Amino acid sequence: MIPVDEALSRVLALAPAPRPGLVPLERAAGRALLEPARARLTQPPFDAAAMDGYALRSRDLDGPLRVVGTSAAGHPWSGEAVPGTAIRIFTGAPVPPGYDRVVMQENTVREGDSLSVATRSDATHIRLRGGDFAEGDVLPSGRKLTAADIGLLAAMNVPQVVVADQPRVAILAGGDELVRPGQMPQPGQIVSSNDLAIAALAAEAGAVPRILPIARDSEASLRDSLASAADADLIVTIGGASVGDHDLVGKVAADLGMDRAFYKIAMRPGKPLMAGTISRSAMLGLPGNPVSAIVCGILFMQPLILRMQGLDAGHRIGRARLARDLAPEGDRQHYLRAGLEDGPDLPLINPFRDQDSARLSLMAQADALLVRPAGDPARRAGDVVCFLPLRR
Repeated sequence: MIPVDEALSRVLALAPAPRPGLVPLERAAGRALLEPARARLTQPPFDAAAMDGYALRSRDLDGPLRVVGTSAAGHPWSGEAVPGTAIRIFTGAPVPPGYDRVVMQENTVREGDSLSVATRSDATHIRLRGGDFAEGDVLPSGRKLTAADIGLLAAMNVPQVVVADQPRVAILAGGDELVRPGQMPQPGQIVSSNDLAIAALAAEAGAVPRILPIARDSEASLRDSLASAADADLIVTIGGASVGDHDLVGKVAADLGMDRAFYKIAMRPGKPLMAGTISRSAMLGLPGNPVSAIVCGILFMQPLILRMQGLDAGHRIGRARLARDLAPEGDRQHYLRAGLEDGPDLPLINPFRDQDSARLSLMAQADALLVRPAGDPARRAGDVVCFLPLRR
């Protein structure tokens, strides 16, 4: 068995270089930006009013003013800023050269074309040209594009961007005991849930998942299933990777020429994890226990998918205080399902007392995975520990 960190390093080494693709901005949300995007204009393109009111010269604040025009968004005023004058101006409208202040309309008194400032303020209420960004400014690559990014790129007048192709992930669950959700299991059968959960994790990381038909417990079925996934960037099998008469994935994969990076890691849940390449595809063999499969999907599959898109594959690590005492840990790194709640300085983390790797209901309730290194000594309530968040 190898340590978790070494296993993750070997898994990430399986990632091919991201494939670039040019997509229109309206289809770029959630995609990984592969090349920097440069602003094609300056924003604001002119000094703009930040409030509805009157544009005037600061030196004229004390005197009576004459309103000589109006500037509105899309309809700028083009006159001269003559001393003692002001113009009616609306939010977003250009502030004509020579005027250096906008006074909010509620701070003025107007009678016909005569204007006076009733309440003074230090604020100029002008958004300066280029205050948001300037032509040539760069949105860097290596980020998953958010709604705010899309809005910024649109404002930068960038109509299309180079993003990474979404990795194609084929997901294969195997076992004679499995039936699809919606079917009524017969004696000895269970509903296949792991493949749907792993597909959801793959999509969350930016991949395009494809759930393959359930493979049966025969070498021929597994061989046909793996052959049907030959065009995938990543093949993920679930179950069949442990030691036993019916665990055929490793044997069939080896027969098909799999170059194995490792088999088995020093962690719980999820010891029987296999990784390598088969033909042109990366391959992960996840455990069959539902919680083990999901935890390994989070720890290894999602970072691999992120790396395939040129994104940071590191896990977000949080710190929290233990809500209760814990006994010493064993010889494998342990990921405990836990709840989180607010604390006085750090969150409080409370690991569930039942950590059965077959209990999906506890996985669905968990807010975090408490990370306990191998050989971790006994911990007391209040000790600071590390965790992986499971919810945004």
